Amino acid sequence: MKTSTLGALLLATATLAPLVALAQTPAKGSPEHIRAVTGRIDTAAIRANARTTADWPSYGLDHAETRFSRLKQIDTANVGQLGLVWSYNLESTRGVEATPVVVDGIMYVTASWSIVHAVNVRTGQRLWTFDPQVNREGGYKGCCDVVNRGVAVYQGKVFVAAYDGRLIALDAATGAKVWEQDTITDRKYSYTITGAPRVYKGKVIIGNGGAEYGVRGYITAYDAKTGKQQWRWFTVPGDPSKPFEDESMAKAAKTWDPAGKYWEAGGGGTAWDTMAFDPELNLMYVGTGNGSPWARNKRSPAGGDNLYLASLVALNPDTGKYVWHYQETPGDNWDFTSTQPMILADLKIAGKDRKVILHAPKNGFFFVVDRKSGEFISAKNFVDVNWASGYDAKGRPIETEIARVADRPREIIPSAFGARNWHSMSFNPQTGLAYMPVQNVPVTLLDNKAWKFNAASPLEPHSNLGWNMGMFANAEPPKSAPFGRLVAWDPVAQKERWRVENISPWNGGTLTTAGNLVFQGTADGRFLAYDARDGKKLWETPTGTGVIAAPSTYLVDGKQYVSIAVGWGGVYGHTNRHTDRQGPGTVYTFAVGGTAKAPDFVAYRLGELVQGVPYNKDHVAEGTALYVSNCVFCHGVPGVDRGGNMPNLGYSAAGTIANLDKFVFNSPLTKNGMPDFTGKLKAEDVDKLKAFIQGTADAIRPK
Repeated sequence: MKTSTLGALLLATATLAPLVALAQTPAKGSPEHIRAVTGRIDTAAIRANARTTADWPSYGLDHAETRFSRLKQIDTANVGQLGLVWSYNLESTRGVEATPVVVDGIMYVTASWSIVHAVNVRTGQRLWTFDPQVNREGGYKGCCDVVNRGVAVYQGKVFVAAYDGRLIALDAATGAKVWEQDTITDRKYSYTITGAPRVYKGKVIIGNGGAEYGVRGYITAYDAKTGKQQWRWFTVPGDPSKPFEDESMAKAAKTWDPAGKYWEAGGGGTAWDTMAFDPELNLMYVGTGNGSPWARNKRSPAGGDNLYLASLVALNPDTGKYVWHYQETPGDNWDFTSTQPMILADLKIAGKDRKVILHAPKNGFFFVVDRKSGEFISAKNFVDVNWASGYDAKGRPIETEIARVADRPREIIPSAFGARNWHSMSFNPQTGLAYMPVQNVPVTLLDNKAWKFNAASPLEPHSNLGWNMGMFANAEPPKSAPFGRLVAWDPVAQKERWRVENISPWNGGTLTTAGNLVFQGTADGRFLAYDARDGKKLWETPTGTGVIAAPSTYLVDGKQYVSIAVGWGGVYGHTNRHTDRQGPGTVYTFAVGGTAKAPDFVAYRLGELVQGVPYNKDHVAEGTALYVSNCVFCHGVPGVDRGGNMPNLGYSAAGTIANLDKFVFNSPLTKNGMPDFTGKLKAEDVDKLKAFIQGTADAIRPK
């Protein structure tokens, strides 16, 4: 072969090589592409991504759950140019609490009833959906809407925890089920799952909800490849007549009074939301929930701290063994869970570098705790509180005189809704500030001296549906004012740096970025960006319906996007709303220069107060008690509340209330989550409910 011919051939081959390689590269969004990019996600990849935050590969972005993105293409100078790129219909009418997880332009997000959606960010089009087919008739088994906070992605699988307690592994490319495990220890109890799983070192970790329903809390790890259970740690002790599972349970049992037979009501302590992981210390952290029942004098008459309720607990992620704990609310008596999202941070405190946990739970205090040892560093109230005047040097609350008053209604501030709830906060190391939704939803409580486990108790909320509060709610009207605000908190100085007042409580979680931005959605149907340094509003856009979830941000093909999943709901959102429009759950995705049109939403149709339904006035009082113990947390007070993602019965058509039995017994609405009250109520009870609904409407009707 001549030299010139050989040279030409080599040149042609070199020219074609990139084209051949390009032809062999799977198309973005194809199953092959998805398998390749999600298959690379593991503990090391999540740690590496934390240095760039190009993707959003886990619920809180990184193992420290900071929700701080290092991206700064979008910053204070150009955030005003954000526009909609696409919107995606989640086809749900209940609460949406998920943070979108995104890996190289492939988004995974959940809607109500634990339905998973895979979306191609590059097009906004659906790739697949997975419906775990949760039995809608079991919707009443959860306190706070049929919500789900999202998924975990690991080595080519997507993990979702279904509302009914199943943990499911899906093929990330197709949505096909790979394996499924029942996480529930005993199906006779009303356990649920609403939280997002996490994957640490090849183990999928999930907790459960249900403390109001009389369950014993625990957290479980499963092998990501096979689904085989690896370990389980219970959060509270069981029956002391039986061997304790480990030394931590034996230690905890000393803080409970066995005279109350606390194990019969489960004890509570459910680990239904927050987790974080420090791979260098090889410690994972979990926040635990409230007591079951709420009233400590019912579950532990002699008092006691009742470990490990309302605590931060460190576990060995390899074995599930207890390492340390810090109890934020000893002897919880107010539903002061510690399940609100925590953040791991490295701070200089009193001149020393400290590895800490930042935590702002329901009880109204912002905690800084050493994450190596659990040592208490500081706590300061970030809202007005009246149950404690502060924390002493040992990290115990200094309770006030009214904290445990039980013989009259008392308004504990914050209430059981929490000064903070599950809505995520974020921490920006550039500003040194944590950004958190803060609120007050006023409630009064009165101990129910006649409480018995799993017994329907007139006037005790939802006791006929399995709630075990041991307390009456709002026997007298509360006096404090409701509010919602976004607060920027300095955890070193333990003080507020700035705040934004919102229209109402129950606003969405936050995201902060290296572009000096804070993003948050609100209950009144807006998505906003603020300057992280001073809280100045820089941008906002309508979302049609209230926002309760937190956003995420990421790069796709070198461009920064911001996404938020919206859909009004949650326990507060059942009965209250702050928008005049309604729409299905929706994902909005924004970028600088976006020009897409937002979807249309319809106006809420709030009818006239119901009138004309015949009733016996002598039945109103009994109907009131029945309504509270069966209906109030879902439908609110007839005619007083406006209804949230569930209708207020005071504005129903007269024919609906007149035929209430057809909706209470064997209702066609069970497919939407309406409980079937067959066996729970009698026909004469329904007549009394009618009397209360129509009687209340008549009483408040303008004269």
